[in-house]
Amino acid sequence: MTRAARFALAGAVAAVLALVIAMIAGGAAFPRIIPGLPDEGALTRWALPLSKLAMDTAGLVTVGLLLTATAFLPGDKGLLGKTALRYVQAASWAALIWAGAAASTMVFSLSETLGMPVVEIFGGNELTSYASQDSRGVGLTLVVLFAVAIALFSRGAITAGASGGLLLLGLVTLLPPALTGHTSSSPNHDLATSSVAIHVISMALWVGGLAVLTVHVMRKQPQIEAAVARFSDMALWCFIALGLSGLFAALARLTSIGDVFTSSYGLLMVAKAVLFAGLGAIGWWHRKRTVPMVEQGRPGGFLRLAVGEVMIMLAAVGLAVALARTEPPPVSLPPDRAFELLGYPMPPPMTLASLATLWRFDLFFALVAALLGGLYAAGVIRLRRRGDTWPLGRILAWFTGVGILVLATQSGVARYAQVLFSVHMVEHMTLSMLVPIFLVLGGPVTLALRSLKPAKRRGDRGPREWLTVILHSRVVKFLGHPLVATAIFIVSTYALYFTPLFAAAMEEHLGHIAMTIHFLASGCLFFWVVIGIDPAPYKLPYIGRLLVLFVTMPFHAFFGIALMSMGTALAPDWYDQLGRTWGDSSIVDQQAGGAIAWGFGEIPTLIVLIALAIQWWQDDERKARRADRRADAAAARTGGTGDAELDAYNDYLNRLNKQQAKD
Repeated sequence: MTRAARFALAGAVAAVLALVIAMIAGGAAFPRIIPGLPDEGALTRWALPLSKLAMDTAGLVTVGLLLTATAFLPGDKGLLGKTALRYVQAASWAALIWAGAAASTMVFSLSETLGMPVVEIFGGNELTSYASQDSRGVGLTLVVLFAVAIALFSRGAITAGASGGLLLLGLVTLLPPALTGHTSSSPNHDLATSSVAIHVISMALWVGGLAVLTVHVMRKQPQIEAAVARFSDMALWCFIALGLSGLFAALARLTSIGDVFTSSYGLLMVAKAVLFAGLGAIGWWHRKRTVPMVEQGRPGGFLRLAVGEVMIMLAAVGLAVALARTEPPPVSLPPDRAFELLGYPMPPPMTLASLATLWRFDLFFALVAALLGGLYAAGVIRLRRRGDTWPLGRILAWFTGVGILVLATQSGVARYAQVLFSVHMVEHMTLSMLVPIFLVLGGPVTLALRSLKPAKRRGDRGPREWLTVILHSRVVKFLGHPLVATAIFIVSTYALYFTPLFAAAMEEHLGHIAMTIHFLASGCLFFWVVIGIDPAPYKLPYIGRLLVLFVTMPFHAFFGIALMSMGTALAPDWYDQLGRTWGDSSIVDQQAGGAIAWGFGEIPTLIVLIALAIQWWQDDERKARRADRRADAAAARTGGTGDAELDAYNDYLNRLNKQQAKD
């Protein structure tokens, strides 16, 4: 048995052992069986968590292999090296195991749901119904389909772009099972959903990346120094994200501090926290001692410590699977349908004071705002340390956009947007027509291109090179076409509200996140075409930009008029279930939302016109200065003034003077 095989076997033993101990300690291994009630049997009770553990582990390995091939190992002008190609092909086999483990998990999950032994569920259509109708079954079905897709497409991936796309698909594939367990039943399901999603992704990058990197070092593959250095840079951010998301996930599940120490669920969370703290200490030692040793050509210390670190990580994965099988502490929820749907009680009648004071923390968009502000500030600081300048106006524009984003997603506006369509429309218009203007005027891509350092190795891709590749990609070229960007900005609004998409997005937190991201993205895409500072695939003349703006804005007015004219309410099931007893009826409130959509466009249009006028004037000034410089250069070469007409006139006067002198 090779050293790598022994390492894999030890990791599997550590994960299974942690799972078994945690299930016994948490009570999931030997639950109380009440005579007369359905019982799935001991086989399902043990096979289900083991299948889930195999599914999670295979997913982590798949992500780790694709991550190592895409980001850790240097490439050559976008092509994967030989070692990276082998990792992508290995990811194909890992993805097949992932799909098989997910299918096994689906079968045993159905056995548990029906309370029947696994041998009795075959022969009917229960499995088909479970896979297509139950939320957990649908999630596992998506895992099977996506994992099979990764396995197939990995066979032909030879570029870093292809493996990067498969990596993104792998990260998405990890999410459905995680978001359909205890998360969906959490009293604060919005916080639970966002924190679990961040937790799963950061864990996959960290654990999967280190596991494959350890094998890479163990087998003495090439480019060890570069791979270790890149992983070390990523690991710190994963550690921070994992810790914060785990904390917020605990806050979403536990209602009091006492639950941490008085329930099996809380004690298992404490055990996970202890393992996490140990991993943090090991990571600190890596950065202080072993990573510098790798740079000196001595990877032995890193390898020994990394092996133990991976064992702890896999034990934590087994513990997490057991935690998902353990009943959380009971939560006494108020008998309020609105609380069940919103995750918070129905707010009081809306006033300016309540809008200003009833803030509600949204983890996802708080993280988005923090990243936008932090990365931009880091870019500006790096430029100034280098002695370069960055316009103050762009800084003010960017942070104005980030501040408005925070107000729209964290303040009372976000709380009432779930309850009143009119406030939802304020949020929509703010996120799609006001925030993007200021973000686009901040020039983030230009800042990134100027502040990011080129890759150390020629032909390799660092963050700056990846950004350049994305800017020149066919997708961005297509989306950045003025007609396409304008069509997305206009058509998507009508498609969202005049189809069942709006009701579906309001009923699910993930749908609400997707809807909000679309508002931001479509707005940024459109205003990038109209007033963008950053490089774009198509550069419209200023008169063309004005034409695009004036053609687009009336469509939002027509949309508002259409809402005001409707006699039926949008998403009636959602708003009726909330049971709001104050304020206008749904129809009247919807008409108010239409009026807001009709009149809101004037403010963004005015801001864009001012920005266009300033940009047009500055462009003329630049052209005039360039013309003057060319004229001065021409004058220096020929001895003239550089102005053709003036030189011709002076020449005429010289000839006239000579003629008069002869006469």
